[in-house]
Amino acid sequence: MADNADLERIAILAPKLGAITRELLFDDIWQSDILGGRERSLITLATLTALGRVEQLPFHLALAHRNGLSREELAEAFTHLAFYTGWPAAVSALSRLAEREEQPCL
Repeated sequence: MADNADLERIAILAPKLGAITRELLFDDIWQSDILGGRERSLITLATLTALGRVEQLPFHLALAHRNGLSREELAEAFTHLAFYTGWPAAVSALSRLAEREEQPCL
């Protein structure tokens, strides 16, 4: 599920955190069939946006695209979030979406 290069970077810096990230978060939590990948991506993006964790958005935007969310759906989600997380948080998230579109598809 997660990009191996990102997990490898985490594992090099903090081996235990890398193992927990891979085994618990991506191999267990993200694989549960109670929520689908689209829902998990929307929840994750909303949380990252609300908390202002824009450094994590590029990875999760790419994952959201792989989980079937279109650019229009993501833009609509960030527009909706502006009213609940605040304008600066939503605009920052939209900036990351624009940056992602400038890069080749993952």
